This record gives sequence, structure tokens and C-alpha cells, in this order.
Amino acid sequence: MKELSQLAKGVHASTTLAIDSMFKQMRAQGVDVIGFGAGEPDFDTPERIKDAAIAAIHANKTKYTPAAGIMELRRAVCDRLKADCDLDYTPAQIVVASGAKHNVYIALRALCDPGDEVILPAPYWVSYYELIRMVGGVPVVIDCGEGEHFKLSPEKLAAAVTDKTKAIILNNPSNPTGMMYTKAELEALAAVCVEKDLYVISDEIYYCLAYDGLQFTSFASLGEEVKRRTILINGVSKSYAMTGWRVGYAAAEESIAKVMANYLSHSTGAPSSVSQWAAVEAMEGPQEDVEEMRREFEARRDYIVERMNTIPGVSCIKPQGAFYVMMNVEKLIGRTLGGVVIHDGDDFAQVFLEKALVAVVPCSGFGAPNFVRWSYATSLGNIKEGLDRLERFLAE
Repeated sequence: MKELSQLAKGVHASTTLAIDSMFKQMRAQGVDVIGFGAGEPDFDTPERIKDAAIAAIHANKTKYTPAAGIMELRRAVCDRLKADCDLDYTPAQIVVASGAKHNVYIALRALCDPGDEVILPAPYWVSYYELIRMVGGVPVVIDCGEGEHFKLSPEKLAAAVTDKTKAIILNNPSNPTGMMYTKAELEALAAVCVEKDLYVISDEIYYCLAYDGLQFTSFASLGEEVKRRTILINGVSKSYAMTGWRVGYAAAEESIAKVMANYLSHSTGAPSSVSQWAAVEAMEGPQEDVEEMRREFEARRDYIVERMNTIPGVSCIKPQGAFYVMMNVEKLIGRTLGGVVIHDGDDFAQVFLEKALVAVVPCSGFGAPNFVRWSYATSLGNIKEGLDRLERFLAE
């Protein structure tokens, strides 16, 4: 038979899903394993949202919807963006897709021709790199180390731009680092993007999860010139514990939104109609449950960071948002743990899972090979036990 697509064959599986799959397989076999891999809240979807979905089913709101999503949901998105970020969009500028990841892919489809370069600050969410390659783009990775708090500087951004650069992907707050840019830092990056004529795919899916009283700033809020070139990505998965409902959205200039909607109309269409009606309730209804989850995540973050930094051989910096912490394992490189010589975070994650029964995500797929990511989207009891196991494992 003829060869499969070289582009498709070059796509690598998500390391986060691979670890989660191993964890779930071990747990299904009755192994006492604790998982810190999955990037989804451990809370249940709020009852009011589930009730809205059930009501939609009983009302027979189960037919095809417009490719860009139902008008009620697009209006709800506009209202939420205005209330939370002081952004003005119209429903014609909103595109609903099957999760924020899907929106990033559709945005790249709308922007990129084969060979176009897309700047990607590292550490980056594992899927960004592959999504760029899936559309024929070229990822241009800029290393942003722990000493820089994993943040991109305007100087590094400007130096990476070539005549082939089309866009940059910015994730704020960040997965996997949990770091969040200040308004001044974003303004400095925005000035470069305007000067160099770059599109910005600003993934803000964790915007409700900011800690220490820090104020989140949406990239699109930095002026009309910035907003014109920004494709804002968001959704309901993290803020409302709705990962499996698969509803994300993009907000962009109407001309960009139209191209994205056209692409959706010939590929997946819109998400499930029932999920869309649930998302309407999520964004239009009371928001107290969002704040309750945020407070709980902050308490967990405080514990995991303080405790991790007391364990010899590992360390972390304090994340400012999302629900991840990057554990630095550089001091373990060259050591033998569980009979395995540790060369990088991949080696550590593998032996830590096999010997200590704790699943964390190696960050080689995030562009940070000497780190592993812990998700604190799990109970405080699990966090305490996981860190106990880490301490015992490193002491052996």
C-alpha cells in the first residue's frame, strides 16, 4: 500500500496522556498508585450546570447547531469576557469548538501556511508543538528558564522573529509552569508583536485560577491594535470542572472568526448541543463555585510548594496560577534511583512510577527535560501521601 501522510506520521502522542494512561492501567489492576498527571479539576461539574444539560435534553435541544455554536452561547461568552476581562466582542467574533485545544488547532489552521514559523516559549504545553506541526508550521522554541520564572522577555521575542514568523502562542497562566505574566510584562511583549506584525494566539483557559491576590490581564485587553491581532482562546473545562463536556471558544476579529467557522463547518461542526446549553448555564449562572475551587487549589498549591522545597534533591518555584508545579530534578541527574541511572526527567518519572507508585509528567515534551510536572488537581490527602512517597524514595 502507499505510504501514509508524512505530516501525520510525524505527530507524537501526548506525554501527559501517556502517563495518565499508565496510571489508570495500574490503578485498574489494583495497584496503590497515586496520579499527579492529568490536567483536569478533581471537582464534580456543579449541579446547576448538570441540571441545565438535563433540561436541554428534555426540551429536545439535541439537533445540529451552527458550526460556530449556538447564538445563546456566543452571547454568554461575550457577556463573560466583558464581566471578567472588560473585553467587548460580538457573537460574530466568537467561535465555539470541541475544547480549547481544538480552538488552538483551528486558529493555527486559519493563520498558517506550510513553512510559516510560530514562536513557542518553553516550557510549553505539549500539544502546542505538535499542533503547529500538524498544520505544516514550524515551531520556533525560545527557552525561558527557571531563573527567568519561565517567562518570555520582549528581547528574546524580538530576536526570534524572521520574515517567516506568522504568530506566537502565549499561555497565561501557564501549563506546565503555573506562572502568570503581569500587565507590564504583557504590554512589553505586545509592543513587539505590533512592531513585528505578529498574530498572537493567547490561550487563557486558566484565567480564573490566579493566586495571591494577583490580577489576571487578558492579552486582548491591551489596546485595539493588540486586540486586532489576538485570537483569544478559552473555555469551560478548567473554571467549571467541565473537561469532558468538550466546549472551548475563541474570540477574534470577525474576518478571522469567519475563516475558523468555515473550517469547522467542513470538519467537526460544533460541539454537542447539550454541552453547549450546559456551557450557557456555566457562564451565565452564579460564579461562586468557580471561586470555591480557586481557593481550594490555592491551599493545595501552598502545601505542595512548601513541602516540596524541604525535600533534599528537588525544588520548585511557586506558581501563580493554574494547578501545576514544575519540580526541578537537576540535582538528581547522574544519581541511581531504584536501580536506574537518572539522565533526565523522563528517567525519573518512569522509575518514580514503577518503584514509588507515583505518576508525574516528565517535561521533555514541554521543552524542559530536567523537570517533572505535578498537578495539584487532586485531594490534599493524595498530595501529602505523594510527597511522603517522594521523600522516602529519594532517601533510599
